Amino acid sequence: MNHGFRRELEAGLQAVRQAALLCRQVQSGITTESLAKRDNSPVTVADYGSQAVICRLLAAEFPQDPVIGEEGAAELRTSEGAAFLQQVLNLCAQHGAPGTPDDVCGWVDHGGASQYSARFWTLDPIDGTKGFLRKEQYAISLALIVNGQIELGILGCPNMEFPGGGPGVLAWAVRGYGAWQQPLFDGSLPAVAVRTSVTSEPAELVLCESVESGHSAHDWSGLTAGELAVRKTPLRMDSQCKYLAVARGEADVYLRLPTKKGYQEKIWDHAGGVLLVLEAGGQVTDISGRLLDFRQGSTLALNEGVVATNGRVHPVVLRAIERNRPPG
Repeated sequence: MNHGFRRELEAGLQAVRQAALLCRQVQSGITTESLAKRDNSPVTVADYGSQAVICRLLAAEFPQDPVIGEEGAAELRTSEGAAFLQQVLNLCAQHGAPGTPDDVCGWVDHGGASQYSARFWTLDPIDGTKGFLRKEQYAISLALIVNGQIELGILGCPNMEFPGGGPGVLAWAVRGYGAWQQPLFDGSLPAVAVRTSVTSEPAELVLCESVESGHSAHDWSGLTAGELAVRKTPLRMDSQCKYLAVARGEADVYLRLPTKKGYQEKIWDHAGGVLLVLEAGGQVTDISGRLLDFRQGSTLALNEGVVATNGRVHPVVLRAIERNRPPG
């Protein structure tokens, strides 16, 4: 693949793989007892550890690039966060990133940018925290944005099935060079291209939406699906794995419909997956058909909701969404 972002792609893939191994180790230790106690500490530790190892590598390879990430190290620097910090420190060392407590905090804080710049990365170290805790779907999302355009998007999906293989998918796209997937935990196997579905009949659509109704308006989605006469049960999963499902044709539509007026989507919740769908042949806009604007800092401030489709059904889906828009 001869493009101008070879170094960035190699570094990003290495960083996401490293973070995925760390997250998989933490997730494997989650017990039913900790879930019963609603103990979120495993995902907290994995969040910090994932961001630390990724930002460590990005800072070393591209020191001038800001990173807009979800986490900051303020909590780790408190006395209450000392136990978390020690766990993160140990995890980083086990996964090829040894350092001091100050090093780890510094790596996490490297993802603390919030303002738009001509070139920056955006990172969600664990997208889908409840899916992570349930040992279901979650994703590690990383994207490079240059002059407001996503040039590179990477998703690590440790629990997604690779076709013909086991769990773990590493998917990526470079603008103009297609979308690809490879087993996440075996980089020796060749990458294969992914393409969106060819479904064009609305009744045959598979809709993909969030498990949590707090993330997307399920009632609105249901009315939209009803107007389209969709017959199939929605595919519900956590995280940007939904974008991968659309990109490789397992779903035809991903709806992220606003649950309250004025809510601004965070860029790290979408950037990695958006380019996958676009480069796989699909289309991604907000609910009004506007392209997503990644020039507004840490949020999609000029957009409302997100709609990703296989491309063929995008106009009809947008019309159905608008006709069923809740009042107010």
